[in-house]
Amino acid sequence: MAPEDIKKLRQELGCTARELAGALGIEQETVLAWEHGDLFPTKRFVGMMEELRRKGPEAIPRKKKKQANASPLQVLADPELWRLFRKLLSHPELRSAALKLADAYPDPTDVPPS
Repeated sequence: MAPEDIKKLRQELGCTARELAGALGIEQETVLAWEHGDLFPTKRFVGMMEELRRKGPEAIPRKKKKQANASPLQVLADPELWRLFRKLLSHPELRSAALKLADAYPDPTDVPPS
């Protein structure tokens, strides 16, 4: 497998060198060395990469990115929030269930500022 083949595989899988390395159980530096032509993957790793290609992007384990607390304006810009809001307005039984569920959570305006 040539260096450009490994780069192409990463593009197909939509993954970073670190993510590909994680899927193969090796260090990121090894994948980068393959891509630079400093090292070449063994038959075992070529087979593993072909299997990843066959399975597609879902085969790559990805870490969830830690999301910073969104500002109120960012929250209001979220289309999912408005989708939920429309459903709450349209379905009284959903609104009732949501109110019961919300009772278990503190109201942010009731929490004293830190």
